[in-house]
Amino acid sequence: MTKKNFISGASRPKNVKPTEVKKLGVLGSGLMGHGITYVSALSGLNLIMTDATQENADKGLSRIKVILNEELKRGRTTKGKMDEILSRITATADYDKLRNCDLIIEAVFEDRDLKGKVTVEAEKIMDSNGVFASNTSTLPITGLAEKSIRPEKFIGIHFFSPVHKMKLVEIIKGDKTNDETIAKAFDYALKIRKIPIVVNDSRGFYTSRVFSTYPNEGLALLAEGNPPQEIESAGKKAGMPVGPLAVIDEVNIGLVAGIRNQTRKDLAEEGKKLPPGPADPVIDLMTEKLNRLGRANGRGFYEYPDNGKKYLWPELKKHFPPTKNPLSQNKMIERMLFVQVIETIRCYEENVVTSVEDANIGSIFGWGFSPLKGGTLQFVNDYGIQEFEKQTQKLAKKYGERFAPPELLIEMAANNQTF
Repeated sequence: MTKKNFISGASRPKNVKPTEVKKLGVLGSGLMGHGITYVSALSGLNLIMTDATQENADKGLSRIKVILNEELKRGRTTKGKMDEILSRITATADYDKLRNCDLIIEAVFEDRDLKGKVTVEAEKIMDSNGVFASNTSTLPITGLAEKSIRPEKFIGIHFFSPVHKMKLVEIIKGDKTNDETIAKAFDYALKIRKIPIVVNDSRGFYTSRVFSTYPNEGLALLAEGNPPQEIESAGKKAGMPVGPLAVIDEVNIGLVAGIRNQTRKDLAEEGKKLPPGPADPVIDLMTEKLNRLGRANGRGFYEYPDNGKKYLWPELKKHFPPTKNPLSQNKMIERMLFVQVIETIRCYEENVVTSVEDANIGSIFGWGFSPLKGGTLQFVNDYGIQEFEKQTQKLAKKYGERFAPPELLIEMAANNQTF
């Protein structure tokens, strides 16, 4: 197959005039909701931040005050600016205050039914020409838009945690999303000083789908009996911000299991099956038998003492006995990098991510793929496409289908093309 010459998702639709958000609504004041609210107010937008109760909404506002106080301590803001930012935010449990919002972003828990419920409630009272966006990280936008009365005005705006520090925003087009809606989301992302990329709809989209391969490879290495400390060290030496086991603890292993189980259920309804992966036994053991769900629960692959630094749980060696022939750091690094790059090529081949530029930008600013590598597809160019393809064949033979070269890679290597 040949890669089609699609219009780059790196730019907004050219046929739409510049747009402006007049009144923003954020549904949910938790980890993501309060972060979205903060960066929006910081950029001069007036907004409504809602939650199920006033108490929850006030907690979200308190988290924003913590961020502002940190900025004040560091001399990056003033008391006057703090008050001005806070004055733009209305924290409430009253949905009626969302009336006339021309952009609403839901940031509630990653549950399809809950997201559907808040979509229905908010769309009743928002501006009839407004855009409704979901901050989902995995659930397909086209499916979520089925609950919308205006699916052409429904879009994904995927933020990364912590919102006030992470620069990328992944904008996801549903099957019915129109150009005006894409432009509105794109212009909003620029307004709040983020770097937007536009991708097509699929499970996990681009960033979540590719990024998940990194911690999963760490779990595969652990299941094989490689030393946990060496796995974490290899992740950092590969240029990633933190090791794969630490990443899983931060995300929460219980959430990872929940997303996997939901995916299994969704695919089963479509008559499909999610192939078992080498990370599955580790996830099942940690969640079902050991009840070590991650940092938020106080125990995961790491221990989190009240006073002191986190450290790897010593009992990991008991549950994942060391192999007599552990891999070298370089071999671990190779697997961690290759698995991300191969999945990126699959996303590009499937037209999920539609430009090399977006793929590279998304990998660096979305999940921290080493900027020294220039991004996931640039990694292939630097490695040499023919050598890269040969190495994927070797890795696939030894470790399984996740390393198998996509058709596009095989064709490009045969013609000595570059991304």
